[in-house]
Amino acid sequence: MFLGVDSSCYTTSLAVTDYRGNILQDERKILPVPPGQQGLQQSRAFFYHTRNYPELMEKVFSISKGLELQGVAVSSKPRPLEGSYMPVFTAGLAVARNIAALLGIPLLETTHQEGHLAAGLWSAGVLELEKFLALHLSGGTTELLLAEQTEKKPLRFSIKVLGEAYDISAGQLVDRVGVAMGLPFPAGLALERQARECAADAKVIIPSFVKGYRMSFSGAETLAKSYLQKGIAADKVARGIEHCIAATIEKVTRRAIEETGIRDVLAVGGVAANGYIRRRLIRGLEHRAVGGKIHFPQAEYCSDNAVGVSLIARSIIL
Repeated sequence: MFLGVDSSCYTTSLAVTDYRGNILQDERKILPVPPGQQGLQQSRAFFYHTRNYPELMEKVFSISKGLELQGVAVSSKPRPLEGSYMPVFTAGLAVARNIAALLGIPLLETTHQEGHLAAGLWSAGVLELEKFLALHLSGGTTELLLAEQTEKKPLRFSIKVLGEAYDISAGQLVDRVGVAMGLPFPAGLALERQARECAADAKVIIPSFVKGYRMSFSGAETLAKSYLQKGIAADKVARGIEHCIAATIEKVTRRAIEETGIRDVLAVGGVAANGYIRRRLIRGLEHRAVGGKIHFPQAEYCSDNAVGVSLIARSIIL
């Protein structure tokens, strides 16, 4: 069995995979954010991770005995880029190094982004994809990537950023507007439920802003909050936010499909779990004129998790 460790900005995660790629355990704990706040300082998040890991490890080792583990992988930084660093990932790295040293098993350092890609490919049933476009849509990242599996043992990805949001991410837009509505942080699920109350075609208009491959969401945040201050119903604003994100992502992805000729698109990250955004992207990218094929993981594998990291741990030996 193979252990994956991930300590992102808002989730402590451990996962165990067997030789066949079956997920045996998927343990996660969301870091608490006080009501009305829009995030956590890195030092506070690090503290919560160090408090959470013993609890999660007790769950894992009560079922998957330590001596049965053959390898461990950990997301030691956000992206596979030189200089990529966030303090929260050192919490998971310390745990993974201790386990590997104690059991005398191989340790592989990977990245949070590669973990998302591995989990997404696995959950969407497209592990065979060698080269593809990827949308990483989360609370901290909105990027359009050109990704390629460059190694199998262990699994490694070559990643080129084609486009990104240069001010705030799509996830930050959702969270900031959601908190302004009085919703809990992170606000993704609650905002999606709010948007479902909006009657068809009753949403407010929140324009998308795209220049080439560059995306912007700060103007959408300002406009959405102004609508709320004017007394516009929260469900209409929530649906407008979903539509703005979907339209923005569709524009840059259509361009990438046309310019690269790559038709397969994988969407990962918490924002990719949103049902309205999924439906809009399917309609926009898979019609005959574009000819794309978008692959979505199951919703539970879009948000931060250690499943993809555990699959990468499995690739150390297999």
